[in-house]
Amino acid sequence: MSKIDDLIKQYCPNGVQFKELWELTSWDKKFNGVEKEKQKKVIKYPYLLANDVNALVVKNGDVRILSTGIGEIKYTTEELAGNNLCNGEIVAIPWGGTPNVKYYKGKFITGDNRIATSNDTNVLSNKFLYYWMSNNIELISSFYRGAGIQHPSMKAVLSLKIPVPPLPVQEEVVRILDAFSSLEAELEAELEAELEARKKQYEYYRNKLLTFDKNTTGGGRIKFMQLEEVGTFIRGNGLQKKDFTDTGVGCIHYGQIYTYYGTFAERTKSYVSNNLAEKLKKARTGDLIIATTSENVEDVGKAVAWLGNEDICISGDAFIYHHNQNPKYMSYLFQTNAFFEQKKKCITGVKVMRINDIAMSKFKFGFPPIEEQERIVAILDKFDSLVNDISEGLPAELTARRQQYEYYRNKLLTFEEAA
Repeated sequence: MSKIDDLIKQYCPNGVQFKELWELTSWDKKFNGVEKEKQKKVIKYPYLLANDVNALVVKNGDVRILSTGIGEIKYTTEELAGNNLCNGEIVAIPWGGTPNVKYYKGKFITGDNRIATSNDTNVLSNKFLYYWMSNNIELISSFYRGAGIQHPSMKAVLSLKIPVPPLPVQEEVVRILDAFSSLEAELEAELEAELEARKKQYEYYRNKLLTFDKNTTGGGRIKFMQLEEVGTFIRGNGLQKKDFTDTGVGCIHYGQIYTYYGTFAERTKSYVSNNLAEKLKKARTGDLIIATTSENVEDVGKAVAWLGNEDICISGDAFIYHHNQNPKYMSYLFQTNAFFEQKKKCITGVKVMRINDIAMSKFKFGFPPIEEQERIVAILDKFDSLVNDISEGLPAELTARRQQYEYYRNKLLTFEEAA
């Protein structure tokens, strides 16, 4: 940080000027509620709707597609872009959806973004503008309003006050943050690759530990049984998301099984009133709660073992499976290839897929003694914690890297305002 400190002492020892964004930037359209004198210049870029953008994606293209979302970077070609081809150095935020900031220099096409560029790059670097807006994304997010898809108040965005240090200072900030970004991207790629490898390793051992050869009984210790031989399926009833309350009796809605819960749970996310709870089916400690419908085949049949002390209510489109095995062992069993291969033969529906209790009751697996199930669960719990728990292992390291980057970015982009 010594060089940036030296530059600040040299060029702006008494602080820097702060100016509102409208004084320094031009945007792609006139905005409602913004005075004309604050938008003397407009640079229009043709924008495409999401479906039109997706139709132009090709591999190995040389024209960047600026979508409104956060995700994989995609490209097209000049030929496909046609009259929608744009060129320049710009900073963009989405007109609707999740707030984020993008920077690009070169040829591009754009979705429905609001696009800015510096009026004078000798006064304000576009890359400096990008990093400053990224650092203030929480504030920018607060300007997004709406009941459905949220849109930004551009009057508020253009009124943001940005520090404008001398160009040599901006350039050094950009150089440091570019280096940080590159290093962070490399480290994240390495960690994500390691995390993916751990997941595959975990899935391999989970399948191996929970799958038994039907030709082998392990000296009679392994019993091959259908699910109906070790438990009973009970259909949930009546609970809808609109019934949720802040307090009351704990409940699990079928959609939460694959969007919120993992392998097991001891607390519920949601509650229902005591009056409604009296009418609903309830899971007991040790039961599996199974989602029976989804638009995603992976989620159909997803199970969570309930390990809490109290009985909880279950929605329709879910089953309670009351059994005499180790609860976590059973929940892990529902994640195996052996379970998936049997369930995919029984799923009905195309867009919305379902599976019923009659089909699941015939699924057959090898069951070791309870003490062996407990040993297997202990091994899988360690794998599960390493892979999935944000407070441990690789996910925590990913989070730490991002926090470190954000800390230095904030430090570099914080300036004392000149009197």
